[in-house]
Amino acid sequence: MSTESTNPDLSFSSRVDWLAGYLRADRIRLDTLVQLVASWSDPDARDDIITALDELAEVVSRPRAAEGALDAAAEAVEDAAGMDTAQVPIDKTHALRLHAELSTVVQHLTRFGPNRRSVSMPRQRGEMGGAA
Repeated sequence: MSTESTNPDLSFSSRVDWLAGYLRADRIRLDTLVQLVASWSDPDARDDIITALDELAEVVSRPRAAEGALDAAAEAVEDAAGMDTAQVPIDKTHALRLHAELSTVVQHLTRFGPNRRSVSMPRQRGEMGGAA
């Protein structure tokens, strides 16, 4: 049973067994691909991108890559393609929704054990005792 979201493309949800949660941010993947393709159209950048992608493929195909090698190879692709920071802007409405979704995931993850915590939820308009 995963948490339902009004915006699944940018959401938090719980795994079915409640032992882990998920953050879904499809916009980051879309922006990454668009930035890669935009840079790819520049013939000078394309050669650098291909070289960096080949190096990344080599690291991924190794059974035991050196620690940090995957991150370094991915950063080389990002640098060659001139990619921006992977971030998604959110407004107040999305922030409140994401907070509520994450709070549900945290409640699932912390439901047992000595370190159980109570998660405070933001007050919504119209709730008893809340400011309108």
